[in-house]
Amino acid sequence: METNRGQHTEFIALMAALMSIVALALDALLPALDIIGIAVGNADPAANQLLITLFFLGMGTGPLLFGPISDSVGRKPVVYIGFAIFIAASALCVMARSLELMIVGRILQGMSLSAPRTISIAMIRDRFSGDYMARIMSFVTVVFILVPVVAPALGKLVLDHFGWEAIFYFQVVFSLLVSLWFWRRQPETLPLRNRNTFQPGRILRGFREVMGYRRTMVFTIIWGFITGSFLVYLSTSQQIFEIQYGMPELFPYLFAGLAITIGTATLINGWLVVKFGMRRLITLSLVGFTLNSLAYSLFFAGGTNPPIAFLMVFLALQFFAVGFLFGNLRSMAMEPLGHIAGIGAAITGFIATLMSVPISAWIGSLVITSALPLFQGFCICGGISLALLAYSNYRLRKGRRLTR
Repeated sequence: METNRGQHTEFIALMAALMSIVALALDALLPALDIIGIAVGNADPAANQLLITLFFLGMGTGPLLFGPISDSVGRKPVVYIGFAIFIAASALCVMARSLELMIVGRILQGMSLSAPRTISIAMIRDRFSGDYMARIMSFVTVVFILVPVVAPALGKLVLDHFGWEAIFYFQVVFSLLVSLWFWRRQPETLPLRNRNTFQPGRILRGFREVMGYRRTMVFTIIWGFITGSFLVYLSTSQQIFEIQYGMPELFPYLFAGLAITIGTATLINGWLVVKFGMRRLITLSLVGFTLNSLAYSLFFAGGTNPPIAFLMVFLALQFFAVGFLFGNLRSMAMEPLGHIAGIGAAITGFIATLMSVPISAWIGSLVITSALPLFQGFCICGGISLALLAYSNYRLRKGRRLTR
């Protein structure tokens, strides 16, 4: 029993480490966005947001390749391929001297890191299912959240002492250490008997199959709306805290405090999800997500930013709800796809990202002098998600009545 517990603990930590490189590549760069923009000849803060949002574009498209390959050759080789491309993309970012070339490097970084991120989810689905899968996902996310807590402060420390290029060097070193750990300690989770021959047509067939699962599509679309609204915060947080509030030195600590609220909620979710179920927790969290952002939008409808303490309270409540949503939404979407976990994780991730990038780019372009559009975006995305969830619950109840 202790051995199994120890194996589960290391598995959770390793899966979180695979995911955390994504958070490091995103959040460590936030304090340096303006400086990087100037270095590549751009002074428009709104354009600098593309270094965050288009990273997600790569994150969404990469799994369409890596997911099917992992179903064919196994999970582990795909992780190594992703890390190799990531090192090359990081070198491109360091050498970039134009915004366009930097964006290409960031898209490639996102595509490459989609490999360990997608494979970690597929490995979890290979080993677990149902509410217990959601429990493991919650604990993985808790460990993963520790990186956003420290990444901006770490990025600012590296930036102040070694320059913005050193942030990319640090990411590469971290990825090499994680890949070494993964190589030495993680067994392959996809047996030979369960592998499929790699065929490009499987992506199209996978799309058709995934589209056929109403539950998967509903929760993937909700996941896309929540991710899109949260991505607005990621891409504009530096602008809000450093420019609108004039707190560049405090930005890493404010960001870390909000990340802790997500981690706390995710940890609590890991304890509660087996008892109450994913659907009930998603419903309560979506209600809180929507009502909190609606309250902010009504209280500060004039567009003037409130004192920083008020903003932090509303953001903390918002992200506490997010902590209950991310793992549960993904687990609900993946639950029917155990037989095609690799391509299933790829396609659901692609659909959610395809939604989230334009949502973030549009709402983010409105966050210029006020944080109000951020909360209005939360409210709209939450309201649409609640309507979709109500539809899903109605279909579920109707199906149960028909089977009685």
